Amino acid sequence: MQRFAIGDIHGCLDKLEDLLAKISATSDDILIFLGDYIDRGNASKEVIDLLIEVASETRCVFLRGNHEDMLLEFIEYGTNSPMFFSNGGDMTIESYTKGRPDQNIADALPEAHKKFFADLKWSYEDDDYIYVHAGIRPGIPLNLQEHSDLIWIRDEFVSSPTGLNKKVIFGHTSFTVPLVKPDKIGIDTGAGYGRALTAVKLPELEFLQSFV
Repeated sequence: MQRFAIGDIHGCLDKLEDLLAKISATSDDILIFLGDYIDRGNASKEVIDLLIEVASETRCVFLRGNHEDMLLEFIEYGTNSPMFFSNGGDMTIESYTKGRPDQNIADALPEAHKKFFADLKWSYEDDDYIYVHAGIRPGIPLNLQEHSDLIWIRDEFVSSPTGLNKKVIFGHTSFTVPLVKPDKIGIDTGAGYGRALTAVKLPELEFLQSFV
């Protein structure tokens, strides 16, 4: 079994397709997606379609990112609309409501997509690694972490030792090249900003990237 963690996709379908082809996963492998599948790119719906298809053929773990959290909050309450739209939410709305600008996003979501978003995990852990979207609050066990930190934390996590006995694999904070530290590996390399989409093969620490 091979393990691959995949960084923030942000609606970049071409990069995701290219990266998955490079990974060439089998049914025995596991793909851990670190969240932020939507917003910024122009194909959020199509990205989710592809991820659902991949999960039917390969073992996958899908984590919740702050962008999925903002979408779900927008659908349920609508009170965070300035934040949602300023972070690329308009591209997600357009992706789901093409040709029907007055359609409500909640009505535009296919049932399979609603289930996909509802089932997203806050974190995942195996024998060697902890996987989260953004990071963890240093010095606090994983089971006591606040959900908001798991999807939003940034500098406090990146710049401080975790205090955990497992290495943390994370996205959220964008780097030009993957960040590798003794206690953490960051693989958001800015796909949503026109840069690479990155995956890491573990434990080999082999990075695969798409620049299309």
